[in-house]
Amino acid sequence: MSAFRTRGAARAGQYAALLAYLLFLAFPFLWLVSTAFKPATELGSLHPTWIPKDPTLANFRQAFDEQPLLRAAGNSLLAAVAAALIAVAVATPMAYVLARHRSRLTAAATGWVVVSQAFPFVLLVIPLFLVLKNLHLINSLPGLVLVYVVWSLPFALWMLTGYVRAVPVELEEAAAVDGAGRLRTLVSVTAPLLAPGLVATALFAFVTAWNEFFFALVLLKSPEKQTLPVVLTHFLGAEGAADLGPLAAAAFLATLPSLVVFALVQRRITGGMLAGAVKS
Repeated sequence: MSAFRTRGAARAGQYAALLAYLLFLAFPFLWLVSTAFKPATELGSLHPTWIPKDPTLANFRQAFDEQPLLRAAGNSLLAAVAAALIAVAVATPMAYVLARHRSRLTAAATGWVVVSQAFPFVLLVIPLFLVLKNLHLINSLPGLVLVYVVWSLPFALWMLTGYVRAVPVELEEAAAVDGAGRLRTLVSVTAPLLAPGLVATALFAFVTAWNEFFFALVLLKSPEKQTLPVVLTHFLGAEGAADLGPLAAAAFLATLPSLVVFALVQRRITGGMLAGAVKS
């Protein structure tokens, strides 16, 4: 009986910790939504409330009037989708080689992929700027997409390598017996089984590119080419004073695409995690 109570108390403690963690993660977003719908009088109140007393859409109208949010969102969407598709297309065959042909070289390559994720942005921005300058890709969305692909490719490769290793080798051997080559096996046998992993990797690359700010700020100078995170900084004054209501409204709209995409593909992500956890 005491052991049962101990397990019950431990389970209750786990749920309590999980609930506290979820509240910790949700607090900034909930406060952002609340601020986006508050009028100016409530934003300056000394006693802020969670729920706006007089909700308004004026902050959203002001945000669209002050800044070209739709154009910036289109630039971000184009860069994020292109980076996600290219990163997945490049990482898939590379992950297949790393997963199926294990050697000291592939082990060293995998280790370098993990280590490269620790490099700070500041160390990379000058070499990337010089390379893009020589390619005449400064102040262009294709140049920004190239940077996003390079930045997300190591982690995408690491993720897909794990998913490829979860695919039974016997299926590929059966395809080889039937006369299929390496490329045909990858396209017709392995790739369909990697669908959850491909979706999860593409989502990671998309969200990374959609939320990225530093490279977009450095590489894009023309206002008509700037992405949404850069345009959001325009709601800050010269002395750091923020136009809080429109900024919160614009930031809330900027978070919606990531939430919608995640909601649409969460089943595939969960399926991919479960598939990778099963050992054949």
